[in-house]
Amino acid sequence: MAIAHPDRIEVSRLLKLKAGLSEVVVLWTCNRVEIYGVVAKGGNPDLEAIFGCLVREMPSLSSHVYRHCGLDALKHLFKVASSLDSMVLGETQITGQVKDAYEAAREAKLVGKVLNSVFQTALRTAKAVRAKTSIGRGARSVGGEAVALAKEALGSGGLKKHSVLMIGAGEMAACCLLHLRKKGECDVVVANRSLERAESLATEFKGSAVPFSEMFAAMADADVVISSTGSSQTVIQREAVEAVMRARPDQPLVIIDIAVPRDVDPEVGLIEGVHLRDIDALESSVNQTLGRWENDLERCEAIITREIENLLEQFRRRRAAGNKTRAKAAIAVAS
Repeated sequence: MAIAHPDRIEVSRLLKLKAGLSEVVVLWTCNRVEIYGVVAKGGNPDLEAIFGCLVREMPSLSSHVYRHCGLDALKHLFKVASSLDSMVLGETQITGQVKDAYEAAREAKLVGKVLNSVFQTALRTAKAVRAKTSIGRGARSVGGEAVALAKEALGSGGLKKHSVLMIGAGEMAACCLLHLRKKGECDVVVANRSLERAESLATEFKGSAVPFSEMFAAMADADVVISSTGSSQTVIQREAVEAVMRARPDQPLVIIDIAVPRDVDPEVGLIEGVHLRDIDALESSVNQTLGRWENDLERCEAIITREIENLLEQFRRRRAAGNKTRAKAAIAVAS
């Protein structure tokens, strides 16, 4: 599931209106859409209205919806912001995505005292986690793991001297190209709906650009394809890749699909000579390495627990001060 970028604030306003929320932040990342809301004073969360905005047109999503309330919601956000609930533990982009979602909601006047305090503390906690543990070291990211998958699929020779077609020219594509450059020399071609953006990204990484309409012609000359567009539909279909493979007999093709929703029709993986890896394969690969982070995870949890306790104490003091002010006002009125 994804929310188109131009619609995100509109969706947030709709959620606030329909679900009885006094504050709301909608977070979108490469593999999650989350709603953080504050229930209007004296009310109860209208979960049916909240989830109905998401699943009314897609009932099958209802089995994939999760929810946290109160303290559990705080813990979840702090773990997300600190990249402890990410597909790639310690990934470098998630904190920025949380910040961007909060800033967008703040500029649209969708947050107040509660979520301002919550998100500012969560972002401060994320910095502490990176500074005081080794979770954030090594610049781990979805883009970096995608490049590692490509290198693994190519075998002992790695990526050197190979041709890579990058489909998409957004943040994730730039991250992939940055990791490709670190892995050694390879020819890079960028295909994107905006040729100007493709040319800009390709120039930055000493590559070349092609229009989106010429993507499959470029694929015929590639060893590796990494796809990360924002399309709501698949952009690489089985028939098109079969035609590509007929033009390059006995030459294998590695395709890494890191888009959500998927860019590549899963049936592409059935074509002889094509090695398709998607976001699920990436997650499985990452999970195999989690054991070595166990001690760091305990330290991260301790930092988060301490910061949440401090935040709750801040809320208690604020509430007590508000009660005291209201009591004084009542006495003044009575007198």
